[in-house]
Amino acid sequence: MNKRQGVMKQFLFIMMGLFFFLTLEVPCSMAGGKKDPVFDSAGGNKTTKIGGWQGINPLNLETACKIAVADNPSIAAAKARVSQAIEHLAQAKSFWWPRIDLNGSASRLSYSDNEYAKSLQTARFFDPLVKTDDSEDIYLGNAVAQWTVFNGFKRWFATVAARHGAEENKEALMDIKRLVAAAVGLSYHNGQLAREKVKIAKEDELFNRRQIKEAEARYRVGTGSLSDVLNFKVQVNSARSSSISFKLEYEIAMHALAVLLGIPEAKFPLDFGLASLVPETADDMVLPEIEPLIAHAMEHRPDILQGNLSVKRGKSGVGVARADFFPILVFSGSIDGKRIDNPHFEEDDFGSSIGLNLKYNLFEGGLTMAKVREAEQKHKEAIKNLEDTKNTVASEVRKALARLKAVQDELRLQRQNARLVKKNRELVEKGYQAGQSSLVRLNEAQRNFNTAMGRLALARVNLCQAWHDLKIKTAE
Repeated sequence: MNKRQGVMKQFLFIMMGLFFFLTLEVPCSMAGGKKDPVFDSAGGNKTTKIGGWQGINPLNLETACKIAVADNPSIAAAKARVSQAIEHLAQAKSFWWPRIDLNGSASRLSYSDNEYAKSLQTARFFDPLVKTDDSEDIYLGNAVAQWTVFNGFKRWFATVAARHGAEENKEALMDIKRLVAAAVGLSYHNGQLAREKVKIAKEDELFNRRQIKEAEARYRVGTGSLSDVLNFKVQVNSARSSSISFKLEYEIAMHALAVLLGIPEAKFPLDFGLASLVPETADDMVLPEIEPLIAHAMEHRPDILQGNLSVKRGKSGVGVARADFFPILVFSGSIDGKRIDNPHFEEDDFGSSIGLNLKYNLFEGGLTMAKVREAEQKHKEAIKNLEDTKNTVASEVRKALARLKAVQDELRLQRQNARLVKKNRELVEKGYQAGQSSLVRLNEAQRNFNTAMGRLALARVNLCQAWHDLKIKTAE
């Protein structure tokens, strides 16, 4: 029994040394000594939770983007994918540690007649009067510890690949946030444009109502005609009709924005509104240089960062496949117990074993080489996809900048044109009141004024959207 106790103690000391050696071998980021930036995060950069959209009135674009990033369902789905990748990384890390299993069994063995006869004959050789049972109860129990000492660096490459996969999903989450912000900007500016159109329609209605009063006054004193009065009433109804259409556009844009913001039933309160369209500044009319924008996009765009990580993950995949060319060395130890007839184990019922197992595959029909070639092609695919993504990003930035330049030029033109049309309407209106201009000319001047103001509003909104789009494309 002392010999057996010595063997068990020796086994325990070896296992303790194994754990100590393992703790030294595993890098700190894998052994849990330090916090891992991917594994310990909750799924990407923390987003400040907006305390609901209630109480935020009017709503500006920056706040709308923050709410959308926090509450949009597609963002929640992307966060779930990040969590999946983190758990996959945890699984890869687990292979750095030993595997310890407890096993137990209880069975009843019933002998055949021939086996019982042989067993009885053997027993009576020593004691002619002995009696034996034709069955017996067997109880087994053991504790087995196994640790892979070496497997061709497969654990290392698998862990690195899983880490890159987790970071890749984090960048995918950031890219979804970027795309959601782009969609928010489009819906937001559509809402602002529709609201500006409503204002123009109301101003048109007020202008024609003022003309009705003056036309009725002239008609009463006999210096005007009834047709003039009726004409202005028709123009009022036309302005009201336009206002109804533009209000519908505004409502549709607000519903679309509510969906992106994750608002229940996609419905804002009736008194909820967007921030006013502010006048452009001098900086808004300056065109930035293209090269710094492209450089910033190449360094910060989440889809490019995701592509870089995909290339690294593909390279690690090649290492995982090549690991099968190396032998596998496994250290194992066990404590085994066996008892007959009852489960009351005692110390003398246990034995132990310690071993070092080596496994090396000599031939497998070219399976390993095929896996390596497959992994190399996946790596190559990731490289080409990254090149394509970089070209696409550069193209998007250039197109966004070209659109910004066109919008800036258009806004300058529409500002100038709006001043001219407004001045022309004032002159025609004075001429009509003095009897020097016709009603047709006044109607034309007012229509031109409405068109010019609509184009100016569109140019102003397009400038805001162009800057927002450029920031989205460059990941600023």
